[in-house]
Amino acid sequence: MTQLDELIVYHRGEFRRYPEARIGLMTHALLYGTGCFEGIRAFWDEKSEQLNVFEPLAHYKRLAQSAKILLMDLPAGPEELCAITAELCRRNAFRSDVYIRPVLYKSEETFGVRLDDLEHDFFIVAFPNSKYLETNEGLDACVSSWRRADDNATPPRAKITGSYVNPALAKSEARAHGFDEAIVLTADGHVSETSAANVFIVRDGVVSTPDASQNLLEGITRRVVKNLIERDLGLRVVERTIDRTELYCTDEVFICGTGVGIAWLRSLDRRTIGDGLMGPVTRAVTDGYHALTRGRALRPDVELRAVYEPAYAVDA
Repeated sequence: MTQLDELIVYHRGEFRRYPEARIGLMTHALLYGTGCFEGIRAFWDEKSEQLNVFEPLAHYKRLAQSAKILLMDLPAGPEELCAITAELCRRNAFRSDVYIRPVLYKSEETFGVRLDDLEHDFFIVAFPNSKYLETNEGLDACVSSWRRADDNATPPRAKITGSYVNPALAKSEARAHGFDEAIVLTADGHVSETSAANVFIVRDGVVSTPDASQNLLEGITRRVVKNLIERDLGLRVVERTIDRTELYCTDEVFICGTGVGIAWLRSLDRRTIGDGLMGPVTRAVTDGYHALTRGRALRPDVELRAVYEPAYAVDA
């Protein structure tokens, strides 16, 4: 990561150096986890020398939904926030893949558990980052003993800062037992998602993914991948409940999300998935996603927002 003191961030309506952006020790979001966020990626394409922000409008619209659940509102509309995000990347002169983290949080310095009658504020931090996990050789995963938080407890469809303790417990449990990632189940024992990614399985030519009622984040990358599979590969994607043991018997399992991109599971609970190699569907999805995010394959339903001057943009 770039040295933090060299970063320019957006905080309280202004661009400033990272060391100048500070919050107090009594900030409500720090004490109680009362904030929401998005993870957005921008992808650098060497050929065109262009940095493309991936689906920024969809991410900010989802952030607005998360904010509504927490009784907050964004300081500007999603379109204006997209422009601010591109400007932030320009000011940092990024020429590599970038991870972008916008956060809306209860900024009042006070104590007491509540959401109402509290001030809130907003920041965006962006930094060079290309990989969330080392995924080339496949991941060894386990089913976690921790269950996914329920929508009637801590709603997973909102990216709430405090709720990420739930997947953090699952991920650290997996790592402690020698695994790369954890599959988390719902309270009634169905597959929900991993610690920070949606799950797809391939079995007998049919692709399935848990439906939105399984306490999962309705992923933007999940939507893009679903459309890619159906339109480009001509395969059916079924959203349904998936049992734990079905994962053991499937041909392919892959996961997707902003952070991880596309990654495939080599094994689950020390059982080899398929033949232990990246399957053909996962390979096609990986290649298709790479082409989309680098601006080498343009589609009307996938937004790429160029950061630098049009002279450097990808030819349509």
